[in-house]
Amino acid sequence: MNKQINNIQSSIRLGTHGENYGTWMSFPVFYMMGGIVLVVLILTVLSFAVWHINALGIIFIIVLIGLIAFVGWMEWIRRQYAFGRGGMMEKGHQTMLSLLDYDGNGTLLEVGCGSGPLSIRAALTWPQTKVIGIDYWGKMWDYSKALCEKNAASEGVASQCTFQKGDANKLDFEDETFDALISNYVYHNIMGSDVHELMMESLRVLKKGGVFAINDCMKPKLYGDMEAFAQKLRDIGYQEVQLVNMSELVFGSESRAAMMMLGNSRMLIGRK
Repeated sequence: MNKQINNIQSSIRLGTHGENYGTWMSFPVFYMMGGIVLVVLILTVLSFAVWHINALGIIFIIVLIGLIAFVGWMEWIRRQYAFGRGGMMEKGHQTMLSLLDYDGNGTLLEVGCGSGPLSIRAALTWPQTKVIGIDYWGKMWDYSKALCEKNAASEGVASQCTFQKGDANKLDFEDETFDALISNYVYHNIMGSDVHELMMESLRVLKKGGVFAINDCMKPKLYGDMEAFAQKLRDIGYQEVQLVNMSELVFGSESRAAMMMLGNSRMLIGRK
């Protein structure tokens, strides 16, 4: 880990000027779960008070207890990731950038920037870097281009950061455009796409000699054999390619990462 960059990371405190970075567990998910809880609660009341089917009512009570427990677990996870609370999201960002062997001169692309915290942290880490963050900003998230721009302005890096809508399946950039590439827990959310193809599409826009750090829940069911993919990159000329166990570095253990719904967290890093 780059000690100088790590020291810079430790001095950066995002979200201290009223910025809205949200959290990994989005509020629309809570709204959906709250709606399900309400429906089950109504069915429970109907079972006892209207239909007079006690056995059915008991079943709904058991389901209701399970749902409430699940929502409580989700809320605990949300707080663990939130800026200014558990800070796990911020710790992950610090670790990613500390492991990125980037000299800070040039342009950096983040695929899937969300509300902008990782792009903004990169801009604060490397003041000479031009940062571009892209995202599809799906409806299940409360994020947008305007929110990213507002957060960047509040953190004082509006002139460094550009945010635009984009599709990771087909990036709207020429080959070898960027000097650095980062992505954090994005590709597993892109349904119906081959993640290896997604990564190759991202790496397509990276310059020869450019560095990359791609972090995600790399479960074999979704990602396949990542050791074989890393070797494929080495075979076609990529250098310093390795898989970093982020479950250990960020969460402390694989079991804790799984408990926070981000098990099998691995980061693919290297140089093109």
